[in-house]
Amino acid sequence: MSESTNQEINTLDFVQLAEGLQENFQRVEDLMTDFSEGFKEMDMDPFNLKQLYGEWLMAAIQDPQKLMGAHAGYLQKSMELYRHSALSFLGIDSAPVAEEGRGDRRFRHEDWVQEPAFGYIKQSYLLISEWMRELVTDLDGLDDHTAEKVRFFTERYLDAMSPTNFALTNPAVLEKIIETKGGNLVHGLKNMLEDLERGKGMLQIQMTDSDAFELGKNVAVTPGKVVYQNRMFQLIQYTPTTKKVFKRPLLVVPPWINKFYIMDLQPKNSLLRWLVEQGHTVFVISWINPDESYRDITFDDYLKDGVVNATDVVEEITGESEINAIGYCIGGTLLTTTLAYMKAAGDDRIKNATYFTTMLDFEEPGELGVFIDEEQICGLEQRMEKDGYLEGSAMAGAFNLMRANDLIWSFYVNNYLLGNDPRPFDLLYWNSDSTRMPAQMHSWYLRNMYQKNLLKKPGALTVAGVPIDISTIDIPVCFVSTVEDHIAPWKSTYAGAQLFSGPARFILGGSGHIAGVINPPEAEKYDYRVIDGLPSNPDDWAENAEKTPGSWWPEWQRWIAPMGGEQVAARKPGTGRYKVLEDAPGSFVKARIGDKLEAIQVSPAPVKPVAAASKEKKTASTRQRTKAAPAARPEASKATKQSTDDLTLISGIGPALAKMLQSKGIANFTTLAAMDEKQLRAVLDEEGTRYRRFDPSSWPAQAKALQDAGKLDI
Repeated sequence: MSESTNQEINTLDFVQLAEGLQENFQRVEDLMTDFSEGFKEMDMDPFNLKQLYGEWLMAAIQDPQKLMGAHAGYLQKSMELYRHSALSFLGIDSAPVAEEGRGDRRFRHEDWVQEPAFGYIKQSYLLISEWMRELVTDLDGLDDHTAEKVRFFTERYLDAMSPTNFALTNPAVLEKIIETKGGNLVHGLKNMLEDLERGKGMLQIQMTDSDAFELGKNVAVTPGKVVYQNRMFQLIQYTPTTKKVFKRPLLVVPPWINKFYIMDLQPKNSLLRWLVEQGHTVFVISWINPDESYRDITFDDYLKDGVVNATDVVEEITGESEINAIGYCIGGTLLTTTLAYMKAAGDDRIKNATYFTTMLDFEEPGELGVFIDEEQICGLEQRMEKDGYLEGSAMAGAFNLMRANDLIWSFYVNNYLLGNDPRPFDLLYWNSDSTRMPAQMHSWYLRNMYQKNLLKKPGALTVAGVPIDISTIDIPVCFVSTVEDHIAPWKSTYAGAQLFSGPARFILGGSGHIAGVINPPEAEKYDYRVIDGLPSNPDDWAENAEKTPGSWWPEWQRWIAPMGGEQVAARKPGTGRYKVLEDAPGSFVKARIGDKLEAIQVSPAPVKPVAAASKEKKTASTRQRTKAAPAARPEASKATKQSTDDLTLISGIGPALAKMLQSKGIANFTTLAAMDEKQLRAVLDEEGTRYRRFDPSSWPAQAKALQDAGKLDI
């Protein structure tokens, strides 16, 4: 970004302007030459709008009455606008023919109201917009998905054609041109060229001054330590700020499509910092930003090597087998899938779950649904097949397109037409810090969740070899959604909350997908609604839920506190087997677009379980099974009498599990090395369904290696 300031722009003379423009035009020529060389390889119509509007036109021709009605209405209002404008030029006030929406911030300059010429331009644009919306709404002959796509892209076209996006029809820009003698246009062109160079010929509008932020310095600064890492994630344990904490630790599962520090931007609005202050022992997953080497990573890997593995580590570090969990957006979708997977394995360590703006029923995905159909998924798969991943900027572009006026055109006007440098804004810095999606995982997710909507159907989706059934999850859950969410519409998240068999609570906050969640109590912004019970109709729920001013955070804390357990001494990161690897926010979150991943030093595998196995209560039928004859164990009783080895040296065997194995006559490496996986599985099955989550396949080989090492020592 150029270091020119607005003060320098104001002092430019016409000679400097000419020189600056000449220099910039040469850069434009060079860029266009490079751009044209790759033109043939670029998809200039990624959404296939030519075919889309061809289908609309054929349907429109079949309904001439609608077309005539729309044209007649437009002509009538145009005459009214002509009369209104004539009176305005004569200084006579009259009611405007067309007005922008209440939340439309494009026409805030006073000249849009006070100057007749600009009033005419604005109202003409608004009338044409109304006319075009009528043409593409409620048109027979189009299926619902095609009709929704036509409406969506028509709105995006209207956004682009706004008179505020053109220098000669924007009074604020004209005012700036006079003030700076055109210096704003020179500086704006420089900004545009730098964005084109950054995007390699594609315009990547810079929303904020990225150089103003550094992770761990002025964003993501809540004190904590990375205590574990594998190929999928780093686990951060945050430093306590209270002497006592809740007994149950709290595991946060963020989306892997975004980076976790949206919950830790600044101390004043950090949700993670606030959770620590409430007395929670907070653990957060920081996902890897994958490169092409992760092309074959699956959703199974995110589940098993991600959430399940993190649960194992949290249990071992804290010694607690009862854990609370939070999932944000698709992190909540992953958390739910994991809970159903764990339930099938008899694993009930996660005792309650909170979901921030999470969809589980994808029947009505909102505007995001226009990007999910067979044609577009196939296009994404072709791109991912080439690179091994979907670049994060592609997904960010889709999200920005849904709020084009706020996230695209406002910055276009500010940076290029007004010639301002983008201002530092922590939220927009995070928004531009996107992550890549592994090819196989992303394709599977889009097809099975969004396209086929299998997650809500019991047993329709199989993950890691286990049929997923959300209805088996009977723990308390709390859904937090926001009324203006355009990514996870609140009524869709409400439908997902009804899929559980346990008690469910629903909180509806104000604002949108991010601002409505990251809403600290001190800000005193927005409001929230909550009532007991979850009627089947979301409108009935909303009608009976009274609004409470302020943040929903304290309301959620009142819900979770009774389930936190008794107060225990605060837990300092790095005091157990898992030593501190680095300070929070860690290195995984710092990998940006284009960075190559370095070799990852994997932490020791977690021991499963610590406290959980020791607290296992056998049912009557389980006790009966333990009395049955065990599977054949070579020389078990004899070996036990001869020696006892420390079985906890084997990865995957903790103290409680070692004690159980010893009670079964498996007390040393010799005995264990002589067994196979099938025999060990039979032993675990005798102890009940909870032991199904252990993987004994590597135990004999590890025991043999330890046995051999012992012989060498002698």
